[in-house]
Amino acid sequence: MSVNADKEDFMEYLTVKEMGLKWGITSRMVTVYCNNNRIPGAIKKGNLWLIPTDAKKPEDNRKIRTKI
Repeated sequence: MSVNADKEDFMEYLTVKEMGLKWGITSRMVTVYCNNNRIPGAIKKGNLWLIPTDAKKPEDNRKIRTKI
């Protein structure tokens, strides 16, 4: 890769906190999605998750209890 590469060659990332604000969920839930490989393209660098800006919010698969 050349030093003078266009910006288009680089993917842009957001942190867990930024993605949580974008999706309207807690940063903890975004971390759970990352740990469970539910966000394609998410990368862990040390203790920091980097999530592509164009990533789609995964479905919430938690079960909802209903009264019988």
